[in-house]
Amino acid sequence: MEFIREHIEAISRISDTDWEYFSSRLVQRDLKKRTVFLKLNEIENHISFIANGVVRLYIPKEFKEKEVTFGFSFQNQFISAYDSFLMRKPSIYELETLSETTLYSISYSDLQDVYAHTEFGNLIGRLTAERLFMLKSRREQSLLNETAEQRYFNLFKQRPELISVIPLKYVSSYIGVTPQALSRIRKRIT
Repeated sequence: MEFIREHIEAISRISDTDWEYFSSRLVQRDLKKRTVFLKLNEIENHISFIANGVVRLYIPKEFKEKEVTFGFSFQNQFISAYDSFLMRKPSIYELETLSETTLYSISYSDLQDVYAHTEFGNLIGRLTAERLFMLKSRREQSLLNETAEQRYFNLFKQRPELISVIPLKYVSSYIGVTPQALSRIRKRIT
């Protein structure tokens, strides 16, 4: 779990005491590929840090081909259905692993305890909220200001290896085009 501390300390220092208190509440969860670990209408009870793997955020539909993928989270990022977590209300979307994934998770009640008993607690809450807000903001701006081709390119610019991990049907949904249009975009790029 030391890599989580290193990730956090890239932003702000954490005392050894606070780190011990916080890390003692983290639970490792190893999930197989294609595991839905938060289902529609469940209340999100965890904020998790992805040690390895890829997670998809999506709105399920009656017909699988109609599902709407609206986000991905990768290694060294936090993941949560944060609106459900904060409001303690059922989630309107699901979280699914796209590869074997290891998460380090803290429960809602344990996080409240960390908030109350450490100086670091409020920082981790703020960092998580800021990160999730930035993802949402970037996604909205991307949909409003970029072409589908730009969204495709930007998705894989930083992590080209993910093209082999994320199925194209999810990529097309994420960038807001049909699979056929994605095929034409990929053809133009190559």
